[in-house]
Amino acid sequence: MNRPTDVRSSMQRRPVHSIPIEKAQNPNRSMARLLPYLNEYKLQIGLVIVLIVLYTVLGLMGPYLMGMAIDQFIDGKDSAGLIRTAVWMLVAYLLSNGLNIAASWIMARVSQLALRNLRRDLFAHLQNQSMSFFDTHSTGGLMSRLTNDIDAINQAISQNITSLIASTLSMGGIIIAMFVLNHWLALGSLLVIPIMIWFARFVAKYTRKGFRTLQKDLGDLNAIAEESISGQKVIKAFQRNDSVIAAFRKQNEAVYKAGVYANSYALLLMPLTNVLGNIFVIVLAALGGWLALQGLVSVGMIATFINYGQNFVSPLRQISNLYNSIQAALAGAERVFEIIDNSPEIPDASDANSLEKIRGDVLFKDVDFSYITGRPVIKHTTIEAKAGQTIALVGPTGAGKTTIINLLNRFYEIQGGSISIDGHDIRTVRKADLRRKLGMVLQDTFLFSDTIMENIRYGRLDASDEECIKAAEMADADHFIRQLSQGYQTSLSERAGNLSQGQRQLIAIARAILADPAILILDEATSSVDTRTEARIQKSLLRLMKGRTSFVIAHRLSTIRDADKVVVINNGEIVEQGTHQELLDLKGFYHHLYLSQFKGKAI
Repeated sequence: MNRPTDVRSSMQRRPVHSIPIEKAQNPNRSMARLLPYLNEYKLQIGLVIVLIVLYTVLGLMGPYLMGMAIDQFIDGKDSAGLIRTAVWMLVAYLLSNGLNIAASWIMARVSQLALRNLRRDLFAHLQNQSMSFFDTHSTGGLMSRLTNDIDAINQAISQNITSLIASTLSMGGIIIAMFVLNHWLALGSLLVIPIMIWFARFVAKYTRKGFRTLQKDLGDLNAIAEESISGQKVIKAFQRNDSVIAAFRKQNEAVYKAGVYANSYALLLMPLTNVLGNIFVIVLAALGGWLALQGLVSVGMIATFINYGQNFVSPLRQISNLYNSIQAALAGAERVFEIIDNSPEIPDASDANSLEKIRGDVLFKDVDFSYITGRPVIKHTTIEAKAGQTIALVGPTGAGKTTIINLLNRFYEIQGGSISIDGHDIRTVRKADLRRKLGMVLQDTFLFSDTIMENIRYGRLDASDEECIKAAEMADADHFIRQLSQGYQTSLSERAGNLSQGQRQLIAIARAILADPAILILDEATSSVDTRTEARIQKSLLRLMKGRTSFVIAHRLSTIRDADKVVVINNGEIVEQGTHQELLDLKGFYHHLYLSQFKGKAI
């Protein structure tokens, strides 16, 4: 496999970069990006806002009714009026809480619908990314964005948005009510508010940065966990349990420190809010008491203002409690939209042609390609394959064999030359049509955690069970499949760990047979199995290759003796071409490779 991961040996491999830590972006931009996902449910959100306004107004009636009861009914010893007021207060609070529950339920449903769409868009965007994107992003990091970051947004929207709106409306309503009742007491109470706002903005600056770093570190932790779990056989074989645990501990420590940093600033809001709340009440009590002594306000008015003061601090305290999840959600949104904003795989041209039934003539003409500018991997390569021919690609590890195959699939875009099928430049053809004509059987066979039947059907989703079974019979896989506990309905474990390597390869061949491609690609399809299993697989491959243009990558040179053409590649360049016997007679690079396998000579 010519996977680009190391530039030290051949200057043809790319380094894998981790996702860089970036400074926190404008939270308003992240919020603006989330709003379109909620716009689809404007009617429901409008209803939620109406309910919030109603239960906020009902909540503000309580302190006013209490002050009125003190001034009019307690001082006047009117028990009937006091009872009526108490009943109205009870009704107001019950209705307020009922409307609160209804608003929360509607908002929870709306948020789940919006996040379903966001999750869908993120996953769809990942599916449209180029192979180079996945070369430079860890699986764990991407999984973290699909899970942790989306969950952070979910918690903020579904659980906290109604509380945030209600708290904001409540604070605004209290200020308005205060000025309506007594502007002097209202002005006195406002002295504390600018301090609260300043501190909230100060804390926001650091908590956003902290939560963004925390989300990134969580992604890296997921990557370590995912790799260590999926690579258990290698870890145990090389006795690297301790080193894996050490790596996890190190990253876990980074998550711990990032969490402490983010939450330390956010949690400062709660104690400070309590202090400012107490100061708020003290200011109101002192000013109200002085005004009462001057005969400017009543005792009931002072009680109403103190109650409003406490009610003002309560939503402020609630906002403080929501601050962590809000900042985590904004950080998560930034990370999610980073992926969505990433340029997808180069799309088909607007005038791209369809690729109907083809003969299978393939021409690489003077192709140049590099993963990193200035470090060519494929240099001026020309390969011609006539329909039905078998072309073997051989050469040392890292020579560029698999890269050539990837270019044929348009997993990467070439920088020079052209690749054509039946005279059609593949850059002018729809990718879906192109890849539908290509079938691949790889060394590292990937099977999904599903039944064997569905894994075979993956080659052509509209195939019947009978067609899948016929493909398995042609691949010589039917016999072992029927011996399994549930036959074709046997469920495979992750990465098909409950099958042998040879069995996995046979299922992959059955899948390729079902797809019925015009051009077949075999990338080290038998290199991981023993010679007996290889001979069995070779028979299946020969049946699959019959009548198809085939590109075969093989390190075991004995397997490509009957190829119509052997293309020898070294350092990204073709050094020899010809039949197996012609190249042996040349006594050149291929001859040297062949002898090194059978006579133990060094390359």
